Parts: sequence; structure tokens; C-alpha cells
Amino acid sequence: MNTAIELYGANTGNTLRAAIALEEAGLPYTARRIDLRAGEHRDPTFLALNPAGKVPTLIDRSSTPAQVINQSNAIIQYADTQAPGRLSPAQPGPERIKVFDRYFFFVTDVIAPSHAAFFLRQAGANDAAALIDRRVLEQFSLAETFLADEFMAGDRFSMADISAFTIAASIRDRLDWTSLTHLSRWFDAIEARPAVQRGLKAFQHFPE
Repeated sequence: MNTAIELYGANTGNTLRAAIALEEAGLPYTARRIDLRAGEHRDPTFLALNPAGKVPTLIDRSSTPAQVINQSNAIIQYADTQAPGRLSPAQPGPERIKVFDRYFFFVTDVIAPSHAAFFLRQAGANDAAALIDRRVLEQFSLAETFLADEFMAGDRFSMADISAFTIAASIRDRLDWTSLTHLSRWFDAIEARPAVQRGLKAFQHFPE
């Protein structure tokens, strides 16, 4: 498929979060695999786009110069602006504020610490990583109280559900789902969404 939007990535949580956002926003894009095992993220051509050598990276060639976005959460914001009303309420007000409040809760209080724990494990600081991991599980479990309605920020799917779902998928084996009945129902419903399934599969045929 030849589109103006290209998403460079791998089968990682950050990339899948971006792919799900594009799918839910209805924005056509082309998935471009970056083979992490082969070190393609350190290739000078890719580093020219993303100096950190991380995935994902989005390029929108419909503008001049092309728009390059290197953060998954910024890609979600981009998708929101390109398709108003799909990932958050289009009009300012309490409902839109609630979406962003819940979205940033998962980004800052759950996803960011999870990344820190991963880094500590890679560095051999297992005790510190375990401490942060416990904090991640505790914070995510607080979302049980968010689900008085069907979705994380009310009665409509939003970017808050995207940020919550991808981190939930990565820690699902460590959660006590029997005590998190609202979260269990929510997770199954989000996972079954056609656009979410397409996003999850966008890089699935590119094994890492």
C-alpha cells in the first residue's frame, strides 16, 4: 500500500500503541519494519530520522517538509488532530479534559515506570526493578475505579483506552483479574475491537 503516512517500527508495545491509534483514527498508513535484532535501528539512514535509534517513527509525507514524529504518545496526539472526535472529543470541555487526564495517567504513572523497570533489569538492578514493577501493578489496578462507564474516560472509546490497553497487555500475566472484574471486562472488549486487532497485527508478521 502506497500512502503518505509511513510507520517505522517493530512488534513492540510502543509501536503497537501508535499503530492502534492510526487504525482507530482511520488514517491509512504503511508499516515499515525495523529489524531490531539485525540492528537496523542503528543504521545511519534510520538514525537520520530518529537519532535515539528507537521505534516507532512516523513520517507524514503529505506536508513539505515531511513531518517526522518519534514518540509513540506524540503519534497518538497526531492521530487525534488528524481525525477530530475519533480519539478524544473534538470540542473543548469536561469530557475532553477527562480523556486527557486518564490518558496521561497511564502514560506517566504506569507506562513510564514500566520502561524504567525494564532499563533497570537490563542493567542488572533486579531489586530496584522489582520495586518499580510492584508500583506499576498497583497504579494500573487503580484503573478499576475508572470504569463506572464502558471505557476509561466515559462512554466512548478514546486515546485513554489505547494507552491503558497496551500496557495492560504487557503485564496481563501478573494481574489478579479475578479481583479486577471491571478491568477484565474492559480488556476483553478493547482487544476485540477490529481496529485494535489490525493495529496489533500490523507488525506481527515481522517477528522480533
